[in-house]
Amino acid sequence: MKNTKTLLLAMLFLAAALATEAQPLQISKAELHDKIAASWIGQMIGNIYGLPHENKYVDLHGPENWPYGYSKNLDKLEKYQGAFSDDDTDVEYMYLLQMKKFGPEPTYAQLRDAWMYHIRDRVWLANRAALGLMHFGYTPPYTGSEALNPHWYQIDPQLINEIWAVTAPGMVDYAAAKSDWVARITSDDWGVEPTIHYGAMYAAAFFEKDMRKLIDIGLKALPENGRYAATVKEMISLHAQYPDWKDAWHAMAKKYYIDEHDMTKTIWNANLNGACAILAMLYGEGDFQRTLDLSCAMGFDADNQAATVAGLMGVIDGMKGLPENLYLPVKGWTKPFNDKYINITRHDLPDTEISAIINQTLETAIELIVMKGGSVTGEPGNEIITINPDATFLAPMEFYIGPNPHLEVGKTTDYTFYTEANKVYNWSHISGKIPAGLVFDKGRLSGVPQKAGTYKIDLRIDNGKENITRTFDLLVRPKNIAVVADTIYANIRQLNESVLDSCWYTFGKSLYAKDVSVINDGIISGHGTVFYSLAAKAKLPKVDYYGYGWNEAQDISMIVFNTGGMEEFGGWFNSLNVQYLAEDGRWVSAQKTTVSPALPASTAVFIQPHYAEYVLRFEPVKTKGIRIIGDAAIQDHWNKYTKFVSGFTSITELSVYP
Repeated sequence: MKNTKTLLLAMLFLAAALATEAQPLQISKAELHDKIAASWIGQMIGNIYGLPHENKYVDLHGPENWPYGYSKNLDKLEKYQGAFSDDDTDVEYMYLLQMKKFGPEPTYAQLRDAWMYHIRDRVWLANRAALGLMHFGYTPPYTGSEALNPHWYQIDPQLINEIWAVTAPGMVDYAAAKSDWVARITSDDWGVEPTIHYGAMYAAAFFEKDMRKLIDIGLKALPENGRYAATVKEMISLHAQYPDWKDAWHAMAKKYYIDEHDMTKTIWNANLNGACAILAMLYGEGDFQRTLDLSCAMGFDADNQAATVAGLMGVIDGMKGLPENLYLPVKGWTKPFNDKYINITRHDLPDTEISAIINQTLETAIELIVMKGGSVTGEPGNEIITINPDATFLAPMEFYIGPNPHLEVGKTTDYTFYTEANKVYNWSHISGKIPAGLVFDKGRLSGVPQKAGTYKIDLRIDNGKENITRTFDLLVRPKNIAVVADTIYANIRQLNESVLDSCWYTFGKSLYAKDVSVINDGIISGHGTVFYSLAAKAKLPKVDYYGYGWNEAQDISMIVFNTGGMEEFGGWFNSLNVQYLAEDGRWVSAQKTTVSPALPASTAVFIQPHYAEYVLRFEPVKTKGIRIIGDAAIQDHWNKYTKFVSGFTSITELSVYP
C-alpha cells in the first residue's frame, strides 16, 4: 500500500511538472513570414495615417467622422514613391540592423553606439535625454534612469521597441523581459510598463487572435502591483461600463491627464497614451479600420498608438487583415507602399525595400527561435518552425557605465555599481587602492571615506564562463564649503515665471526653483531643485555666472557643477570657466582650469545631457569669492515658442572644495 501511495504521489508530481511546462508551438515559415510582413506594413500604415492627428486632440477627443484617411500625408507618399521613415519605425529598423550585425541579442553598448551614430536629429523627450547622456559617456540603463533622465515617464519606449517581440514569436516571457530591458535605454519605473505589455501581446499574437485575450496575456506580464497594470484593468472596466467610447475617453482623460500629478502631466505620458491604446483595441472590436481611427481619435500622441496597435493587428490576421487601400494608396502601386522604405529621419540609415526588411526580420526571428531551443524542419518551401514558449531572456553581460559614487570625506556612502538585474554576476576587485574607510563587496562600495583624492581601481565581473574588467576613477572630495558661504553670486537671481510660461517647457512646473538659493542646499533632484536663469523676453546672447562669497578667505582648487533638466531650446553652457575675486575686487580667471568630462563637442540640443556633473579643477587660489562663468545657450529648435527668449542655463547645485 505504501509503495502504491508513493508511486501515485510521484505520478502526481510528474503531471504537475508537465502541466507547468508549455507545449512547443508550431507555425509554418510561410505564415510566420506573412505575419511579420503585416506587422511592418501595419506599423507603417498606422504611423503615416496617424501623423496628422499627433498632439491634435487634447482637451477633447477626435471627431467621429471616420475614416479619417491619409489626408495630409498622401502627398508625401507620392513624393517619396513609398513609405517614409518616422520615429515609429526608424529606430526599429536601426535595431534590426544591429541584430543582423551582432546577433539577436545585442548589448547595451552596441545599441548605444548605433544611437550615437544614426540618431542626430528628430528626437525628443526621453529619447533625446537618453541620447544626451550617451554622448556624456553613460550607457543604458543609466540613460533611462529616473535620477538622470527627467523624461523617464514619457511615451518614447512603447513606440520604438515592437521589433524585439516580432522577432520572438510565441515566446511571451522572453519578449516581455527583453522589451523591459530595451525600454530602459530611455525610461524607468512605470514608464517602461506599456512597452512590456506590448511586447507580450505582440509575441502572443502570432498564435492568439482574440484582442481581449491578448490584453489579458499582456496584463500577466506586467508587475502585479504596477501602475500600468491598474490602468489596463481600469480601461477594461470602463469598456464594460460605457457602450460609447467617448464616455470612456472622458473618464480616462480626467484621471490620467487632467488630474495627473504636475511632475508627470504631459500629453506624451506613457501611462496616458497606453490607456488610449487599450480603449482603441477594446472598442475597435477586432476591426482594423475602426481600431485605427479610434487610435487617432483617442488623441494626445495619437500617431504612436496608431502605429503600434496597427502593427499588432497585422500580426493577428496577417496581410489579409490589412485593408488594401491603406497599403496601396497611390495609383499604380502593386506592392505594399511600392516596396520602398525611404529614410528621411536618421543619419546614414539606408533606403531599402520593405520586402528586404521583412526577410531580415524573418531570418533574425528564426535564428533566435533556434538559439532558444526551437527548430526548423521540412522541405524548402514547406518548412515548419517549432518554438519553445518557455524561452527566457538573460541580459548580456557587460558593465553599465553611469555616475561614479559621490564620495566625500566624513560622509557615509553605500553605492552599488550595478542595477538589480545584473547582480547575478560575480564581482572581483582586481587592482588599485580602495579609498581608506571604504569596503568593496559584491559590486557594493560602502563605508566612510577618510582621505580626499582620486583613486583608480580595476573591477571584474564574470558569469563562470567569461569575464570583463574595467577601470573606475573614484573621486573622494574634501568637505564642501559652499554650504557655509556668506553670499551667492548670480547674474540672475529669480526665475521669470511669465517668460517660462510663454515657452514650450517640458517638465512639471513644480520642478523649477523660483530663486537661485537652491544651488547650495545639497539636493540635486526633485521638486523645486532646478533653477533656470530665464529672465528676459528679448532674444540675446547672454553670459551667466554662479558662485559664492565668504567673509573670510578660502583655499579653493575644485568646483563641481550639477546641471538640471534641459529644454529643447536651451539651458546649457556653450563655454565654461572659473574666476576668483582678487584682493583689489576684480574677477580674475583661474589658471590651468580643466573641465571633466569636457563640455559637449557641439552646441546642438540633441547631445546635451540632463543632470550632468562637471568637475572643474584649477591652480589653488586663496580668495573670498569664486564663480563659474560662460555663454548661455539659446537655439531656434522651437522658434515658435522661443523667438523672444534670451539664453539661459540650468543648475541644481554648485559645490566648492579646498
